[in-house]
Amino acid sequence: MAKMHARVDERLIHGQVAAMWTGLLGITRIVVVNDEAVRDEMLIAALKIARPAGIKLSILSRNKAVEKLKGDAYPGETLFVITKNIADMKHLIDQGVEIRKVNLGNLAKREGTTELKRSVYVTEQDVVDIKALLDQGIAMTAQMVPTDSDRSVAEYLS
Repeated sequence: MAKMHARVDERLIHGQVAAMWTGLLGITRIVVVNDEAVRDEMLIAALKIARPAGIKLSILSRNKAVEKLKGDAYPGETLFVITKNIADMKHLIDQGVEIRKVNLGNLAKREGTTELKRSVYVTEQDVVDIKALLDQGIAMTAQMVPTDSDRSVAEYLS
């Protein structure tokens, strides 16, 4: 059975993920989950370049990710499951993928969002989804880098 770590970060693979998180967590495979990413050849090429040396990469649609992650397609590996948004992560969990903790990374400010904490901006629907995940017992933190506080996202909502 694969060990899974999970992060929501609209940038997907970038310096913080590549340089800090993968080494700290002992990641052997990054699994990017996003329906648009699987169809975007330029993004796929960029993700392959951003992938740290020696780390495997899978870029999957939401449904294919559910199938692979529930089916233990990566036995013995340590996975870093990264979604571009909270809705994609919630979909995985709602479909039975065994993710017990989610780290919120960068979610940029855009129209219709409010600041949860520095560099994490959420929509009203994101807040609904976060609360639903917290109610399911999913631990959620908002850490940009490993040295940031790992306070529960619930504290930022109150």
